[in-house]
Amino acid sequence: MTQGEGQEAKLSLPFGGSRRGVGLVIKNTGNLYTVRIGNGSDIVCAAKGSFRLKGIRSTSPVVVGDIVKIDINPDGSAYITHIEDRKNYIVRRASNLSKHSHILAANIDLALLCITVRFPETTTVFIDRFLVTAEAYSVPVHLVFNKTDLYDTDDAEYVESLIHLYSTVGYACLKTSAATGEGMEEIRKLVQGKITLLAGHSGVEKSSIINALQKDSVQKVGKISDYHSKGMHTTTFSEMVELDAGGFVIDTPGIKGFGTIDMDTAEVSHYFPEIFKISSKCKFHNCLHLNEPGCAVLKAVEDRYISQSRYQSYLNILEDVDEGKYR
Repeated sequence: MTQGEGQEAKLSLPFGGSRRGVGLVIKNTGNLYTVRIGNGSDIVCAAKGSFRLKGIRSTSPVVVGDIVKIDINPDGSAYITHIEDRKNYIVRRASNLSKHSHILAANIDLALLCITVRFPETTTVFIDRFLVTAEAYSVPVHLVFNKTDLYDTDDAEYVESLIHLYSTVGYACLKTSAATGEGMEEIRKLVQGKITLLAGHSGVEKSSIINALQKDSVQKVGKISDYHSKGMHTTTFSEMVELDAGGFVIDTPGIKGFGTIDMDTAEVSHYFPEIFKISSKCKFHNCLHLNEPGCAVLKAVEDRYISQSRYQSYLNILEDVDEGKYR
């Protein structure tokens, strides 16, 4: 639908005689946003400049999943005038703007983090950073270990060890292959009727998973580059795809790094469920689990009740908080 067609459909709606309405942001292409309104019409809108004066330190003040109010001007141009309060969102530190945030999406019922142990590799540090942010902003997460059809014996064993680790912590895990269809029916049931965020590195086959859930392919699919087996970007903007079975999936551009933002040192451990649980046994209530005497968390790491990789991720995020680093 072109911008003109979308606006014409919008203007024909009975908004009580006014040219105002409420809609859902389903696509973000930089300075323009596609908003879906009540009758299913899509309107291309710009954001009012005043948004940038309200202290929203984000690379984009409006994101996919936002519920917004829009106005239509007499000349047919459309503007977003208000963003309704968000129930949650996923945010990371903008890679080139350390003091700014990049909100991936808002008002999410479920996030699926797509993970591949090769082609490309998803590190535990990346996984943990995503999970910590999801915990901080109240977004439920399932971990999707994709491309199972490509793995050798060692890869498959590593996947099983990761599933054991994260399921023990309390996260639901799935094994999938967009190529063979493994796990697709389970995902289809999970996302039905929900707004689901699909996130992960470029090349983990997010778009292929969306296509596997649909009767017809709707998303472009890229190839893996030869250089370090890194994924090539095929999704260049965030977009909400309506599913045949009901609900929406938000396809996002591949993320290279996940820098945490807006966290206090004392609260980081709260977003690691296993660390937070054991921290109640620490000698000092304000223990940071670094080198304090009587630290129950350090003892649990030593005794392997808390995994070394998870504890290392905790320390890694503390560096972000203390020094404003981005990884």
